[in-house]
Amino acid sequence: MPAVDPMKQTLVTVLGLSVLLGACQYKTVHAPSLSARDAEYMALVPNFETQITHLPYEITDPTGEEPGTIVVDTTEKFLYFILPNKKAIRYGVATGDEAFGWTGTAVMQRKAEWPRWTPPAEMIARWPHLAPRAGGMEGGPDNPLGARALYLYQNGKDTLYRIHGTNEPETIGRSASSGCIRMRNIDAIDLYNRAAVGGKVIVR
Repeated sequence: MPAVDPMKQTLVTVLGLSVLLGACQYKTVHAPSLSARDAEYMALVPNFETQITHLPYEITDPTGEEPGTIVVDTTEKFLYFILPNKKAIRYGVATGDEAFGWTGTAVMQRKAEWPRWTPPAEMIARWPHLAPRAGGMEGGPDNPLGARALYLYQNGKDTLYRIHGTNEPETIGRSASSGCIRMRNIDAIDLYNRAAVGGKVIVR
């Protein structure tokens, strides 16, 4: 196979992006700063080239929600973080398979960096191979919650659903999880930095 000219590849990517976005007012979002631990762990997660449409962009807010709100569109596989001045940041996500998905309104009551993961009993019953993880798994590059997790509560009770990073970035844009909302790790870090504890989350 002939070598690909990097300059030509970049030009094709830029032209493709221009055609795809057309006249829409899309603004690229700068990647967040990473801690030494973030950089170390993320270097160990498989790299996957995300579709242009599922990279983060600042766009005109399509939701009408208040600034600081998180809105997840499970059909289109996008998460919106609402900004002031009728703007929003749109991220690509993976959502739950239809049988395990969750929709509703919740509060993001806590958030964590490289969180510990403990599969709930219902998940272990569906997938017995997870039984060795019943006692929990420390955060790190092999942990399915990835770099960050936002925990969703209703009426003060944990829904057991999360918005979190992933060690399977190839799933972004698909229905692939056990119900939670997956993001690329770099996007989960960006959202973590922006979203305040106590903020409203709408999954629909």
